Amino acid sequence: MTVVLNRPERLNALHAPAHLELQGAFDELAANPKLQLAIITGAGNRACCVGSDLKSRFHTGRDEFPVCGFAGLANRFDLNKPVIAAINGDAIGGGLEIVLACDLAVSVPGARFGLPEPKVGLAATGGLHRLARQLPAKIANWIALTGELFSARMALEYGLINEIVAPEALLDRVNLLASEILAGAPLSIRATKQMMQRGMDAPTLEAASRGEYPLVERMLSSREVREGMAAFLEGRQPRWQGR
Repeated sequence: MTVVLNRPERLNALHAPAHLELQGAFDELAANPKLQLAIITGAGNRACCVGSDLKSRFHTGRDEFPVCGFAGLANRFDLNKPVIAAINGDAIGGGLEIVLACDLAVSVPGARFGLPEPKVGLAATGGLHRLARQLPAKIANWIALTGELFSARMALEYGLINEIVAPEALLDRVNLLASEILAGAPLSIRATKQMMQRGMDAPTLEAASRGEYPLVERMLSSREVREGMAAFLEGRQPRWQGR
């Protein structure tokens, strides 16, 4: 599934209706067995997403996020299908929250990143906990407390993104990443993501290793295990059926 934030006249800033539409899109990704992963990007060539539409928020006086948070994604913790960010421009505020919630991210060179919420009297509530877990403390604190913007090169150095590619190559590169994931067994991909996500919440490595992962059990009892071995022994590509 490809999700395009299509408000280029507002630099893809999101208002309440956009959040609800996005929650519906990611609900569909989670529920539809024919969908294996998602790519999220922005329309235009200036911004992927610059966060909340402050003009809309000023009139309502409050954030109007769905239960799954900014873009229907920032506070979604049970999605076992990969999401790839194709960062076609600035990812600021909620835009960076989207990046933090994605499993992989590829950016164009000119994109800027940051959480400038403190400069407008707010806090990046949908991204701070992810930021603190994904980055070293001093870097996370600098991003969160200063609100300064930083370059794609710095985002790569921090580990916020996987790579930087030319704008004209962005979608081709992201689609290649998607195809590499789709070459794996669907149940294996979901089990892998669940195990890594839940394992991070365990207090120790031993506890993570001994944890319960329902999708791993489902994978091990599926036809995909036998199909994977058969394809390897027969020297052919596996025919995954997701069961």
